[in-house]
Amino acid sequence: MKYSAIDLHSNNSVVVVTDEQDRVLAQKRLPNDLSVIVAFLAPHQSELVGVVVESTYNWYWLVDGLMAAGFAVKLANTAAVRTYDGLKHSGDEADARHLAQMLRLNILPTGYICPPAKRALRDLARRRLQLVRNRTLHILAVENQVTRQTGRNIRSNDVKRLTAEAVDGWKLPPDVATGIKANVAIIGVLNTEIDKLESRLDAAIAATDEWKLINTVPGIGKTLARVILLEIGEIGRFDDVGCFASYARCVDSARMSNGKKKGEGNRKNGNKYLSWAFVEAAHFAARFYPEAKRFYQKKFAKTNGAVATKALAHKLARASYHVLKTGKSFEMQRCFAGM
Repeated sequence: MKYSAIDLHSNNSVVVVTDEQDRVLAQKRLPNDLSVIVAFLAPHQSELVGVVVESTYNWYWLVDGLMAAGFAVKLANTAAVRTYDGLKHSGDEADARHLAQMLRLNILPTGYICPPAKRALRDLARRRLQLVRNRTLHILAVENQVTRQTGRNIRSNDVKRLTAEAVDGWKLPPDVATGIKANVAIIGVLNTEIDKLESRLDAAIAATDEWKLINTVPGIGKTLARVILLEIGEIGRFDDVGCFASYARCVDSARMSNGKKKGEGNRKNGNKYLSWAFVEAAHFAARFYPEAKRFYQKKFAKTNGAVATKALAHKLARASYHVLKTGKSFEMQRCFAGM
């Protein structure tokens, strides 16, 4: 049997093929050209157990291409891969050999290879979030400028509907008005593009059974439901609720020894978008649902606001897992028993 790994970079890749004794059978630095990489691996394809690709920012083309060519591809979770710190020499070739060795030993930490169609929708939702954050920056700029110039406050929803004519009506100094109108123009463009993305996302997932189920969880509305469903992908890929909560960054990362905390683990190992979504859901749930509010207040009395919010986010993440896994709607009394 043979094992292959690819140390992927922005413009080239180091490809290695090893045997069951970790001996290097083939190794070469190749350009990021799918046909070249496939041709290099082709003589070994029938004996390859798998090909490991690093989960770098640019892995889509390589993983999709190798899978289309018939290779069994593993996506290495680079955040969880650690090499021995005492090595005197290291480099791209050594990194590739290390990944191949982990594959042979069956200890390779892998990431999720989302199907291309779902991946495109997931990335579209992430792009929407990026545009919303950009719009918020311009809204805050307008709010701050108006307060400085007039002493009055303006609501964010009113800023979203502002026009250049309305700004002219405020009789502000010409340079100030020009700056505000620049922000207003960008906000208008972002409003249009965000609406387009939301329409596409709703058309793709709003009619699914998962959408209806996840919306029964407190604090999760239209926007957060989209994020959660697209970031999860397939709920069946999680072995249990603990794995899902860990993936959503809702569990502690402490390293314990003899009952004492000796440090923290990899806090960033997981999905930052899911983490954000469940924290946002916790904020809404604590405001509008009495049972969730009582749970939050009980935690807050013993710790602080941040810990209490994270605890509520953890509970909502676990509830979301069970709702999607069982296909049954959320039950308030079961989730917040005793509250």
